[in-house]
Amino acid sequence: MNNMQCPIRSFEQFTPEIHADAWLDPSCVVIGDVHIGARSNIWPGVVVRGDINRIRIGCDTNIQDGSILHNSHDGPFMPGGAPLLIGDRVTVGHKAILHGCEIADDCLIGMGAIVMDKVMIETGVMLGAGSLVPPGKTLLSGYLYTGTPARQSRPLTDREKAYFAYSAEYYVKLAGRHRGAPAQMT
Repeated sequence: MNNMQCPIRSFEQFTPEIHADAWLDPSCVVIGDVHIGARSNIWPGVVVRGDINRIRIGCDTNIQDGSILHNSHDGPFMPGGAPLLIGDRVTVGHKAILHGCEIADDCLIGMGAIVMDKVMIETGVMLGAGSLVPPGKTLLSGYLYTGTPARQSRPLTDREKAYFAYSAEYYVKLAGRHRGAPAQMT
């Protein structure tokens, strides 16, 4: 993790599980049933609140400044609730809101985007800044989605697809610089 500890809080029987190689900025908050994978990084002002359902963040994923990650509880209006599941090598831009959705590997969520409950974002999707994905929608692999509500804009270029891995690696290295130790990539 990092030398300066961020607020990591248990909630009821759940304590966050954070891989030793993850980096968390001291100003972020992580609560409850949360797992953060190897080399992932959580930046200033991020809230990861797993108090009413689980949150899983894969490896080499970056959650940038001011983003809010939450979920929905099991109840009469949402049987089973909606956990928040984020895959590997996902870049989440500044001030995004991710709520009870699933984001597969190798995606980019633009700054200020809002992704609602029961949304499924397939592998290799780019969601434009400021976009809103309404509840229950599926974003298909290989496309750029933009707007409010988000709509399929066009297929991704090869260069855009290559950016997913580049962005993930860049943020792993940047987190290593913040930690004061060289980043390790496997």
